[in-house]
Amino acid sequence: MTVQLSVSIVAYRNYDDIKTAISTLEEYTPTTLTKKIYVIDNGSQTGSNTEFVSFLSKYEDVQYIDAKKNLGFGKGHNVVLPLIDSEYHCIMNPDIVFTEDAFTPILEYMNNHSSVGMVIPNIVDSKGKRQNVYRKELTVFDMFIRMFCKGLFPKRMAEHTLQYEDYTKPFHVPFGQGSFLVIRSSLLKKIKGFDENFFMYVEDADLCKRVNQVSTLMYFPNATVVHKWEKGSHKNKTLFKYHIQSAKYYFHKWGYKWI
Repeated sequence: MTVQLSVSIVAYRNYDDIKTAISTLEEYTPTTLTKKIYVIDNGSQTGSNTEFVSFLSKYEDVQYIDAKKNLGFGKGHNVVLPLIDSEYHCIMNPDIVFTEDAFTPILEYMNNHSSVGMVIPNIVDSKGKRQNVYRKELTVFDMFIRMFCKGLFPKRMAEHTLQYEDYTKPFHVPFGQGSFLVIRSSLLKKIKGFDENFFMYVEDADLCKRVNQVSTLMYFPNATVVHKWEKGSHKNKTLFKYHIQSAKYYFHKWGYKWI
């Protein structure tokens, strides 16, 4: 039997978040939807994750994969490319929480719209406020504002984060944050997953750009997930360095679009 949905989650010592993500996913996703969940552990240490692995073993549709080292975000997700035989695949962050059946309406929408290759749903914070995860294509100016000039150029940032769209209906998204994306598995394999030259950050912008070259990424309003969103690179110097390096690689790859 063909699996309708596969899910990949890359772990890095955030086991409690992933336990919540998987338990709520299992609670709200109907058993009529056949699925396989892969947890790729980038941060395992001897003896540190025994309880976590034991927790995962309770679920027959969950497979734990020890990466043995930190592969990074995109390469971690790519580990499952040879393994999946699903119709659809979800790229999912560890800090996602389900409060409803999000997958059934997304898959129904994609089944009925063959031109749609990837979907990003309504993503909200823990208080139910929609997050600014829907964006125009990256420019140097917009990245500079986000990193160094928060609060300045509010109109520009509102335009970049698609604040003027009608979020009651589907619309095309140039760049959707990679915290929760549902893509046709055949398309993900066709474009060979994430570009592994990104260690972490901006790889989602690159993936969305490549998807939109051959298909369409759409916002879908009739499914909602909660995203805790730690924004680690805003707090950690090492992560901030990765963010800058990834941005430089992205613009070198696609061209320096300044404004």
